[in-house]
Amino acid sequence: MDNQDGSVYAVLGEQTDEDGRWAFGTGFHDPLSGVDRAVPAGVDRADLAAYCLMLGDDALVLSQRLAEWCSRAPELEEDVAMANIALDLLGQARLLLTRAGEVEGAGRDEDALAYFRDEHEFRNVRLAEIDCGPGPGGDFATTIARLLVFSSWRLALFSRLAAGSADPVLAAVAAKGVKELAYHRDHAAQWTLRLGDGTEHSHARMRAGLDRVWPFVDELFTPHEVEQRLAGQGIAVDPAELRSEVDGVLDVVLDRAGLSRPALPGLPGPAGRLGRDGVHTEAMGYLLAELQHLARAMPGARW
Repeated sequence: MDNQDGSVYAVLGEQTDEDGRWAFGTGFHDPLSGVDRAVPAGVDRADLAAYCLMLGDDALVLSQRLAEWCSRAPELEEDVAMANIALDLLGQARLLLTRAGEVEGAGRDEDALAYFRDEHEFRNVRLAEIDCGPGPGGDFATTIARLLVFSSWRLALFSRLAAGSADPVLAAVAAKGVKELAYHRDHAAQWTLRLGDGTEHSHARMRAGLDRVWPFVDELFTPHEVEQRLAGQGIAVDPAELRSEVDGVLDVVLDRAGLSRPALPGLPGPAGRLGRDGVHTEAMGYLLAELQHLARAMPGARW
């Protein structure tokens, strides 16, 4: 170090090549670098924006739920694991919400979409929002059951988007997410085995966790009209096409854990409207109150 004042911190502000800026991290790769951001010809901008919101909201809301486990997980390593999974999903949400904002052309960025929409404007599946965190009524096994189902479904979806979406941005975001989601699924599967094939008590807890999340599973495979239209144009994936693959994965994991899929019906929404339509569970309002409080209390603040 040759700075004149001898301060170890002075070098942080010096102009150096990227590799020298160790304090700010190095080796980061922008998954959208060089990707064509133009909306594919013939695609309805409102539909594409809505689809990006659907996928972005799924990730944002579940990220918020998983972050609730920080400092409250059963063991220290699980604190770190849950935080990392939450950050992965938050990263996916940022890319997808940014894409939604630029496609809709209304001048809304990722922050505006995350913090200044009301409950009925969110398009996430209800599985992501149900409260099974560390607070009252929450349970770690239920969180694992949800993560197993969600990551298995989202990995199947993103694998198809990465391989063939006609929107280069969606394909690039999905390609980045595939590696992350493969880890999420593996982590949830390992915990499912550990709990399901553990003690009598842990088995019962895992069984109860599956029962809690199962009524929300059918919604994952219920096509929304936006998804159907975009699937016909090669942009999106019809979620109904994912059912057999996801069921196969879940059956393998549950069988090895000494468990089986619950024989429970799906939970319908009012007049058939579900999370993709902006109809949510009671838990969603409380989640958004916590997620959005600071931004709404100090609009325009920068930190």
